[in-house]
Amino acid sequence: MPRDFKAELEEFLEIVGENNASDLHLTVGKHPSIRVDGQLRDLAKYPVLTREHAEGLIFSLLNEEQKAKLLQMREIDFSYSYKEKSRFRINAFFQKGYLSAALRFLPSKIRTIKQLNLPPILEKFASRSQGFFLVVGPTGHGKTTTLAAMVDYINHNFNKHIITIEDPIEYLFNQDKCLIEQREVGSDTLSFNRALRSALRQDPDVIMLGEMRDLETISTALTAAETGHLVLATLHTNNAAQTIDRIIDIFPAEAKNQVRSQLAASLLGIVSQRLLPRVDFGRIPAVEILVANSAVRNLIREGKIYQIDLVIETSVEEGMVSLNRFLADLVHKKEISMETALNYSLNVSDLRMLIGK
Repeated sequence: MPRDFKAELEEFLEIVGENNASDLHLTVGKHPSIRVDGQLRDLAKYPVLTREHAEGLIFSLLNEEQKAKLLQMREIDFSYSYKEKSRFRINAFFQKGYLSAALRFLPSKIRTIKQLNLPPILEKFASRSQGFFLVVGPTGHGKTTTLAAMVDYINHNFNKHIITIEDPIEYLFNQDKCLIEQREVGSDTLSFNRALRSALRQDPDVIMLGEMRDLETISTALTAAETGHLVLATLHTNNAAQTIDRIIDIFPAEAKNQVRSQLAASLLGIVSQRLLPRVDFGRIPAVEILVANSAVRNLIREGKIYQIDLVIETSVEEGMVSLNRFLADLVHKKEISMETALNYSLNVSDLRMLIGK
């Protein structure tokens, strides 16, 4: 009797849900493993995966077109719906000649900004009619979840046309007051930049970009924000100052002054976030918040990005907060341990002073 790889795979997906895990990993030579509260756990009661076993499990997720693309390109991103009760963002890839996969669990219910323990100022950013807003941070620390919460806030509070461009589509929005169109790179469009340029001709109020990967996409996003649209996007950067530097640095030297001017005019704010292990269980976000006030805009125009950290530190009354101040507050509230705060701080000596140790 042939092995039922689909049934086995679905058993692993059930385990992900039962354990409130964020990820499932399938790798040859290892037990299947899940990530719970940021920690990897082997599913040791299941056998170590062989080459044939891993291929069978991963191929059970793919249609023929996807399988052909994986074998040709050696990696593929796609989304997978499981029995209409959960979805996964999946990257299948080759390593050392073997097939592996990382499956990220996507909750079917989009949590609110409050439920995610995120600062309420995000609702103010989401309420703006135009401008450029960025959520940044390392991979796997909830950037897409934060953007989804902001889009859903708009959906329930304003009558707007929202276009999302994602690779792949992660959260599915139930339209309320808004018209929401979700485009997936690869199946609905050929690229982020192509979809973004088309979006400008589709009468959007809000554009959500799953990722900004290249100069053309960033340039078009800035133009969209300048011309009356609210643009929400992510970048893999560590903090607000580094994010601004990254955006400017991607452009050739002759274009940098114009980009500084565009960014100064259109930027609304930047939230940098990390998901930290709580003292008891679960994870909680720690954030740095930059609000683009007149001081920030002037520093961007003048190329004095190194002074932005000081503006954040001295502008608490405007809703700004440094990552260290946020970490110190979580320690004082006994939400996270001192060790966790020190591990995630970008300036440990400053954090020790804030905490008083």
